[in-house]
Amino acid sequence: MGRAAYSESGLARESRLPPGPRPLVPGPIQPAFDALAETYNETFTRTLIGRAQRDAVWRELDRVFRPGQRICEINCGTGVDAVYLAARGVQVLACDSSPRMIEVARKRLADTGSALRAPVHFEVLATEEIGTLHAPGSPSPFDGALSNFAGLNCVEDLSQVAHDLARLLRSGAPAVLCFFGPLCAWEILWHLAHGNPRKAFRRLRSGGDLAELAEGATVRVRYPSVRALARIFAPYFVLKRWKGVGVAVPPTYLEPLAQRLPKVLRALAGVDRWLEDRPVARGMADHVLLEFERRD
Repeated sequence: MGRAAYSESGLARESRLPPGPRPLVPGPIQPAFDALAETYNETFTRTLIGRAQRDAVWRELDRVFRPGQRICEINCGTGVDAVYLAARGVQVLACDSSPRMIEVARKRLADTGSALRAPVHFEVLATEEIGTLHAPGSPSPFDGALSNFAGLNCVEDLSQVAHDLARLLRSGAPAVLCFFGPLCAWEILWHLAHGNPRKAFRRLRSGGDLAELAEGATVRVRYPSVRALARIFAPYFVLKRWKGVGVAVPPTYLEPLAQRLPKVLRALAGVDRWLEDRPVARGMADHVLLEFERRD
């Protein structure tokens, strides 16, 4: 990871505090993610760990979404997943609250050019505002929805997100949502081994934890359990299946370790394929990937 280590895979940097207390205070999400956009590709997308974790998600996207479908992506970040799906023939409307993230995503789209088999449209729109995309009863609802790598952990009212997504999707449509899990074996063991129990168990803290995305830019990150998420989405969606992402593969703040031991990381990625849907192991992953289905 070079200049900075990240305490949340693809989201939050572990603060390197100067001597003396400097309490973190939650700020507006959009400016925080604007700041993160400048380094996101280098600190997550292009890292060995980031690629390993994203490959695990893409295997599910390949299974769930088919060429010719039209999906909505929320918290799209720099557009990696949207471009990937469009290259496979899936039409994507991708939204993010950060204008800077969308700017980077549009550049990615322009650089990709003729390699895409379906159109992609990037739009600056916060997750809390996705209900404005079209009115109820639209003749062309989306065939599915995607939110990758924990953007939804930064949203306070997930019940409203569930309601708004339901308005956007046709009956039976899948919603593939990736969250930080409340328990991460790597994180617990690593920080306990380094004498920092507070960080080891921060995901269990009531009300979540403050994450510093960039210098002076913080957001509150919450870590709901899979059971809690199933309950929140239950009025509109049924949870069909879920798996862990990053069971054996560590969080991205351990990228320096992965760089020193790339063969070990490849082996761990192979182990992840075996552990990702095991009942106990999947609950100890860095992320959990949930596949919901829109109720009739």
